[in-house]
Amino acid sequence: MRLEVPDVIEPADLLGRVHFVGIGGAGLSAIARLMAQQGIAVSGSDASDSAVLQALVAEGIDARVGHAAENLDKVDTVIASTAVREDNPEIVEALRRGLRLWPRSAGLQSVLLGGRTVAVAGTHGKTTTTAMLTCALRGAGADPSFAIGAEVPSLGSNAARGSGDVIVAEADESDGAFLVYTPHGVVVTNVDADHLDQWGTAEAYAEAFDQFVGHAEAFAVLNVDDDGAAALVRSVPDGVDLLTAGFGDGARLRGADLQVRGDGTTFTARLDDGPAVTVELVVPGEHYAVDALLALGAGIGLGHDLARLSAGLRDYTGAARRMQYLGEIAGVRVYDSYAHHPTEIAADLAAARAVAGADRLVVAYQPHLVSRTRIHGRDMGRALSAADRVIVADLYLAREDPDPDVTSALVVDAVEGSIATVGGPVDQLHRVLLDELRDGDLLLTLGAGDITTVGPRVLEGLAGE
Repeated sequence: MRLEVPDVIEPADLLGRVHFVGIGGAGLSAIARLMAQQGIAVSGSDASDSAVLQALVAEGIDARVGHAAENLDKVDTVIASTAVREDNPEIVEALRRGLRLWPRSAGLQSVLLGGRTVAVAGTHGKTTTTAMLTCALRGAGADPSFAIGAEVPSLGSNAARGSGDVIVAEADESDGAFLVYTPHGVVVTNVDADHLDQWGTAEAYAEAFDQFVGHAEAFAVLNVDDDGAAALVRSVPDGVDLLTAGFGDGARLRGADLQVRGDGTTFTARLDDGPAVTVELVVPGEHYAVDALLALGAGIGLGHDLARLSAGLRDYTGAARRMQYLGEIAGVRVYDSYAHHPTEIAADLAAARAVAGADRLVVAYQPHLVSRTRIHGRDMGRALSAADRVIVADLYLAREDPDPDVTSALVVDAVEGSIATVGGPVDQLHRVLLDELRDGDLLLTLGAGDITTVGPRVLEGLAGE
């Protein structure tokens, strides 16, 4: 459901009691946590129970399973996820009562008001870059607030209030939310056409990033190794400090000497003509090195020292569903990742290959959305060709209706060779995988839907539970 952004967004402390419809999601749970830590009365509901919901309850937030009109008793403001439908009983009740009804973007902006916000955007890597920037700033002695689109173990949460005036926020472009914010600084990781069900064309999608960068007040950090992000140089407003970052020639903050191993990544970073600083990450992958370089750039934009920022990056151990290690049983290592776009799939498979070494890489993939699979399905298949074995589950529909012409077979048919098969429903996929896996394999489950449930079920099966 799409809600209009109000013309005037009041600060969070003027919203009264705030209720979140879809509070178990990464975006709304982050806002709810920030408001609750500010002393605002917060409640929320979600369609099903989850670890996030249980954690919110443990933190003292009234988070309930199930949507019902009575959940809005004594509520003044309702903030809803875009995944919520118009016939949701809480949405219907909010409209009937004439309550303030806001989209997620307005809710986050109400929290950001009054601080120096660094908004991190991009088609890929924004969650990781936001988390890395938070770790880097802590390493430099700062204590920023943060709102991130995934749980980050090294930070203890996906959101928290710090003692400083800086707020590091993941800025999501999928529904245009990132255009609502008024950032002190912006970071763009890359621009690679996606969410065309929202934007319509690749040109419109790129134009939205032009507008986003145009909102920067103090500095902009752009990945000039990516053509889409590099093109945004022209959109940086006069008087805003531009810090280009990348591993290629011409970047002000330049990475070099990149080494990716199974247990991590190292490279050197140099700002302009300054000394080179060695950066050590405990996560393997070239794309993580790029994200780290951009995080360092944002820290520099805030006035911090490159060497102290890089030391903080050693604390970043990953984020939930970003090449997340789930466990090893019977000689099978299991990882899970949110990757669902061809570029993300290729990057994660490259990282997984570094971890797997000479062992077999088995990938279980769930295409996300009919519209994305219609546009990118064949490229998804080509990216998956880097695995030794690929099993593709049925599509995750989310907010869309099925299309008989768009199925997982579209992806399977594009995988090179005969290494791919259709795996069927996600709730049966663990059985297919248990028949396939053998000692030494690395299993990577991929997708933005409920395929995240498969890895734990595979581990249970391997343990004989």
